[in-house]
Amino acid sequence: MSLENNKAVARQFYRILETGDISMADEIVAADYVNHNAIPGQKAGLEGYKDVVRSLRTSLPDIRYTIEDQVAEGDKVVTRYTAKGTHQGEFLGVAATGKPITMTALVLQRVVDGKIQESWLELDMLSVLRQMGEIPSPG
Repeated sequence: MSLENNKAVARQFYRILETGDISMADEIVAADYVNHNAIPGQKAGLEGYKDVVRSLRTSLPDIRYTIEDQVAEGDKVVTRYTAKGTHQGEFLGVAATGKPITMTALVLQRVVDGKIQESWLELDMLSVLRQMGEIPSPG
């Protein structure tokens, strides 16, 4: 696959998270997908990804992803994104607050034969927890 195709597969990964439409997941996520930063209790593989999509859509049903930067080399794609949504259901163990949430992250994904095989996520979790009121903001 070309680098541009790999980047398109990565963008589709976020589109599924954004829309909740898991019908395309089988086409772009490997059955034995490995999320190296899985949520505690998350199932492995494609089914685990589908569960995360469903959970995220319950927690932040209006979530929208903006791809800020994307770089590809070999079988790897790095995506820097901003995601925004309203905290309307339990998220990361925190009951709904109704507050707007903005998340920024860097994700490295390995694409094999047109499917996401592995992901490594670096999310600004401190900021997310502060926005939900779980950790006080400084000052």
